[in-house]
Amino acid sequence: MRTKVIASIGIIVVVLAAFVVAFYPTENTDKLTISNVTPNQTAEAAHHHVNIVVKTDGTDVSLHATAADNSAVPAKMIARMNSTADADVQSESSTVQSLKKDIKSIAAKYNYTADVTVVSQFGTDTLPFPATVDGTSMVPTLQDGQDIVAVKTKNIKVGDIVIAEHPSYGLIVKRVAKISGSKVYLKSDNREVDTYETQQDMGNGTYEVVTVTKSPLDAWLSRSSVIGVVKVY
Repeated sequence: MRTKVIASIGIIVVVLAAFVVAFYPTENTDKLTISNVTPNQTAEAAHHHVNIVVKTDGTDVSLHATAADNSAVPAKMIARMNSTADADVQSESSTVQSLKKDIKSIAAKYNYTADVTVVSQFGTDTLPFPATVDGTSMVPTLQDGQDIVAVKTKNIKVGDIVIAEHPSYGLIVKRVAKISGSKVYLKSDNREVDTYETQQDMGNGTYEVVTVTKSPLDAWLSRSSVIGVVKVY
């Protein structure tokens, strides 16, 4: 799936020193028998450890899990991780860090600790973001309907083509023209101004000819609104 970017339990244990002391009443009313239970007998089951590798090209996602003790990894856990990783890759708000956190959270529910590595065509611990251009404001560099892939990052420079979140237009794809502190100025490659006339229905069967002017969308945005840099187009 590609995102369109506008180019516009119950047991209480009492521990005393290094032992757990249990009291058992005998059949007589006043006598007690005391038995000592070692900590090993009451210890919780040890956590397992698993190494997770998430591989993705922005469209397809695969997940490989290897237990540290070479034991079988629960199939249900892997299925949940696969589904979550796929959703994170498709989400514009996810990051490598949030994806790793989600996978580790699932592992913990199955009594596992996990090391997670994300691998994409852009390298280790990088997260691609696929999208489709909607509009002509980045012509001739990008065409309407063209598939693109960005790598999620805030590390940008002047000249980069980026996908960003615009407060009014949603996801847009533009070129970085200026960077000033925490602000970035994004511009359209297509600098043509499109002017055309159209009829507007005024009601009562009357129409009025209206001149419409479409100018390139340029905008100052917060650097945090940048989702990533377009690498494949």
